[in-house]
Amino acid sequence: MKVLVVGGGGREHALAWKLAQSPRQPEIFCAPGNPGTARLGQNVPISAEDVEGLLDFAKREGIDLTVVGPEAPLLAGIADRFREAGLRIFGPGRAAAEIEGSKAYAKALMTRVGIPTARYAAFDDYGEALAYLRRHGAPMVVKADGLAAGKGVVVARTMEEAEAALRSMMVDGVFGASGRRVVLEEVLEGREATVMAFASGETVAPMVPAQDHKPVFDGNRGPNTGGMGTYSPVPWLDGDTLAQVEGRILRPVARALAEDGRPFYGVLYAGLMLTADGPKVIEFNARFGDPEAQVVLPRLETDLPDVIDAVLDGSLDRFDVAWSPRAAVCVVLTAEGYPGSYRKGDVIAGLDTGEDGPVDGGEETAAGASGAAGPRPQTLIFHAGTAREDGGALVTAGASVSPGPRGDRQAGAPLRAAILFFGRSQLGGVPGVFAALRRGRLPGARPAPCGGRAEYPGRHRDGGGQGAACTGREVAGGVSGEFGCKAGSRAGRGPVERSTRGGR
Repeated sequence: MKVLVVGGGGREHALAWKLAQSPRQPEIFCAPGNPGTARLGQNVPISAEDVEGLLDFAKREGIDLTVVGPEAPLLAGIADRFREAGLRIFGPGRAAAEIEGSKAYAKALMTRVGIPTARYAAFDDYGEALAYLRRHGAPMVVKADGLAAGKGVVVARTMEEAEAALRSMMVDGVFGASGRRVVLEEVLEGREATVMAFASGETVAPMVPAQDHKPVFDGNRGPNTGGMGTYSPVPWLDGDTLAQVEGRILRPVARALAEDGRPFYGVLYAGLMLTADGPKVIEFNARFGDPEAQVVLPRLETDLPDVIDAVLDGSLDRFDVAWSPRAAVCVVLTAEGYPGSYRKGDVIAGLDTGEDGPVDGGEETAAGASGAAGPRPQTLIFHAGTAREDGGALVTAGASVSPGPRGDRQAGAPLRAAILFFGRSQLGGVPGVFAALRRGRLPGARPAPCGGRAEYPGRHRDGGGQGAACTGREVAGGVSGEFGCKAGSRAGRGPVERSTRGGR
């Protein structure tokens, strides 16, 4: 079996890692992939958005299944082109992917079928949008309608912030065509969570929930990012609430898409706010979340190709998907300066014990972080925005990096090496793993530069003056780690009572 994974980030690394565990022993290709995926298969120097190039490769190589990671190729119609050519592909067609590609379409659909979400209005005219904003006042969420690399949402607490965001999108054109239409909506308050589901037409099979955290610095400070960390399960998301999410949100949206002539086959992502009135939708995405995939996929016990077959063959309603009760926590190392201007070409050292992951910390029985006997947490490393130099060194990558002989070096986003800790119990594992993280006692770890004595894991300075992460591992070469990313803060001390978010 030959499988092509489209994309080159941490999500795609996690997908390739999970697919490689299949009893079918698939031969894996990643386009464009990264140095981490190169250890699992063959990287192919084709951009994730080069639909025709990917189609030609799939035909030439005899690919049996293509799995699409990012949203851009889905909205470029990759699934439609592959299906027209008789090729098997996991991901929705362009029309169904509009649930992510247009916030105005998603909000209109939710309103039409009664899916709980924030009150909103959509505008193509700047003057009308500004008048609405001044009439309703702040706080207000300002969203670019189209894709904006996770940066097209501003939760404005003051009128100055709201007007500046609106002007930057609609007048200054910071997001190009994606910001010509905007959505203005009320700010929801409560607790955030993500629930993804395998979707096959009107049938959905919810996955285990996760919670991700966007601000770059500890304590919910700094600009939003593509995600600084995530964890699963979400202890405060109970069975009754999950049943509401499935019955009032996931099933209705899948049914509505099918009725609109946009049947959805792939992963349906619901970003939620758990309000006093129950769960409400912040956003829908048309693929695995990143970094949510990095904690959800390790908990999947059913063979992933079998699940994909059930989705594509229309048998998901007769298929059971099994999940591990163990906890998973993902924290992210980023290049210095991320998400703004970032350094490129810094050598990355100490991410593992000599191989650039994923790394398995072992399953032998040992005293866990809580002191109880049980399986030792596994440690996995997923790459995004890394590159392999000609001399073999692993470095932070930038857009100037070109593909190598097997695509090991390619253009990419800033370094985002996700380190995943796969704990031993459903509820105790999350805080236990972070307690170990703070003390620098993870499997195979060397003492951190500060000895793990920081108030919370975060950015520290090593002897060379470069940013280093207090993670229980030495990380050198200008790489900084925000391991107190809200996941760390919440998981270690219990859920934060209130948070606000307006989507991505």
